[in-house]
Amino acid sequence: MYPTLRSISRRLLLLTLISLPALTAMAQSGGNVPEIHGTIRGKYEYQTSEGQGRFEVRNARMSVSGSALERVDYKAEIDLSDEGKIKRLDAYVRLLPVDPLQLTIGQMRVPFTIDAHRSPHQQYFANRSFLAKQVGNVRDVGAMMGSTFTLGIPMKIEAGLFNGSGLTNQKDYWTKRINYSAKLTLMPARNVNTVLSIQKIRPDVCTVMMYDAGLNVRFGGLFIEGEYLYKHYSHNAFHDVHSFDIFACRDIPLRRSFFTKVSPLIRYDYMSDHSDGIRYLDGSENADGRLIINDYKRSRLTAGMTWSIGKPFVSDIRLNYEQYFYRHDAVPKVSEKNKIVVELMTRF
Repeated sequence: MYPTLRSISRRLLLLTLISLPALTAMAQSGGNVPEIHGTIRGKYEYQTSEGQGRFEVRNARMSVSGSALERVDYKAEIDLSDEGKIKRLDAYVRLLPVDPLQLTIGQMRVPFTIDAHRSPHQQYFANRSFLAKQVGNVRDVGAMMGSTFTLGIPMKIEAGLFNGSGLTNQKDYWTKRINYSAKLTLMPARNVNTVLSIQKIRPDVCTVMMYDAGLNVRFGGLFIEGEYLYKHYSHNAFHDVHSFDIFACRDIPLRRSFFTKVSPLIRYDYMSDHSDGIRYLDGSENADGRLIINDYKRSRLTAGMTWSIGKPFVSDIRLNYEQYFYRHDAVPKVSEKNKIVVELMTRF
């Protein structure tokens, strides 16, 4: 039985009340008080081809982070409404033995891609790209190292080893195979970032290799980003998958207005037929089955406006229109059709 939202809210309130004296004492003694953050995204979507609409709480995230000691950081995060489900997200401890080295162990988003690594409040559009949501979205349990340095140009490297069990299958999970992921960020010029990453996963009996390259550039108020992901399945278990997205966003400052800026933006993204790497038979996971198409080939054109209240990515109103393009024999998912999306996001 999953706990109800009411019971979780009561537990969070009780935990806060219990913790207040300890936090106060910590502050008075010069210790580090944990930072509490949250992201709430409420939206309304209307599918123009179906003539149907819905309200949805896409995210209701809460996180606690801070430093237990001078060189020991931590973070714990839960989403009370990830598409209506309660999900445990980050839960890790990070050591900083010497600058600029970081060592992290726990559950986390693996170091891979640009768009899939963005938190909900950092997204430019109301809905994530296919590359970020379907093809390259991985959270796992493991250990990771990271460092920032300069070899001619500034760069950052992150690499880790992971179970491949996901976040909910840890207790009795043992394996002889370890997944890995690595990400290199190059900063050749101011406001220019190039990202190269690689990842190996094994969702079932088939090993899946993913390779990703991305670039983003900012020219004053104009931000442009493009990213490409290639996915290969071992033993020809499924054909190779290609996915990419490219978008542009223009920030226009506003004066003497309720909003600080408005940002028109446009995106085109694409994904070929995609499998999650798990065998299915008669619609259910089965070791006697085979890899199937979980997401049919499609592309999408998204256009919209974002109004920022205060600083960007703190409180935004997002208005998007999504136009999908499928081949004639594809089977669109219920929520993957032409739609208008109005979203209000706030980060605290």
